[in-house]
Amino acid sequence: MSKKIADAFKNGKAFIPFITAGDPSLDKTKEFVLAMEKAGADLVEIGIPFSDPIAEGVVIQEADLRSLEAGTTTDGVFDMVAELREETDMPLVFMTYLNIVFYYGYEKFFSNCEKVGISGIIIPDMPYEEKGECEAIAAGHGVELVSMVAPTSEERIRMIASEARGFLYVVSSMGVTGVRAEIRTDLDSMLKAIRQATDLPAAIGFGINTPEQAKKMSGIADGVIVGSAIVKLVAKYGENAAPYIAEYVKSMKDAIR
Repeated sequence: MSKKIADAFKNGKAFIPFITAGDPSLDKTKEFVLAMEKAGADLVEIGIPFSDPIAEGVVIQEADLRSLEAGTTTDGVFDMVAELREETDMPLVFMTYLNIVFYYGYEKFFSNCEKVGISGIIIPDMPYEEKGECEAIAAGHGVELVSMVAPTSEERIRMIASEARGFLYVVSSMGVTGVRAEIRTDLDSMLKAIRQATDLPAAIGFGINTPEQAKKMSGIADGVIVGSAIVKLVAKYGENAAPYIAEYVKSMKDAIR
């Protein structure tokens, strides 16, 4: 039985890395996820590649293209997660775009998520107002639809937070994913608005890449999400990236402990 999202936040601050499935291959993705767990990751976001990932910066866009060119399919990702489940019960969530889920078929997609023990899904291009389209189907299969909260009005933040499931993905900056030298958003105010609306854990993502940033963000949030910095290591070291990813994850986890 795989662990739930809430388990990732039980032992203090959670470190949540992201990886693009199938870059450079699905076998390697499996190896990288297990390496990240061993290095201290509390929950892993697995990206199902999409040809037009509008919320992503160039690093993850290129990873999606490499993965698709290598022949990665949604079925292939499900098979890889099923194999992962023979070796780990850690919480796993998918991050992908609505087109992928829609064309696969909501019922079939979330039924397969349940079979392989996917605890949640993040769909960056699905507006809060349209989440009803698949939320009930996802919930029926034990999959929590994780809401993203951007630096917008307090009223909207409270509205999204009050109905959130799993955890809240707090977007640190306007724009797309990617490494940032500095994060200027008033995250304290965002977190305050979230806390007034829900007891769910809130994790900050978009732009975080150094242990110093991770430590600072974990001071105000329940977890830290990192994607582009890890995907960059995969781009640089390819099939040999596992030890570099593990070393990086350990440094980030140590920083937020």
